[in-house]
Amino acid sequence: MTERTIYKQLRPEERMVISSMNLQGASTRAMARALARPASTVSRELRRNSCPDLGYTSDTARALHAERRSAAKPTAKLGMGGVAWHEVLTRTSTTSNL
Repeated sequence: MTERTIYKQLRPEERMVISSMNLQGASTRAMARALARPASTVSRELRRNSCPDLGYTSDTARALHAERRSAAKPTAKLGMGGVAWHEVLTRTSTTSNL
């Protein structure tokens, strides 16, 4: 039976290592060896989180990662202040007066 690989997000320290090694001109595979990560993970990190103006920095990588994470979360069906929330409050107050 094959073992399932558990993926862990890159830590801020790992992003700093990638950033500094990238500035030094290290290869993707060298960065991966230093982090004990697959080269595909480092390559994907550099591709997804590089800014056209600044290149790859750990701060912009963290911000872009956080932005994608929050955008991927589904919106709440019953969020406070939303239309559905107002409807619940209206119906609740109407039925409690009966």
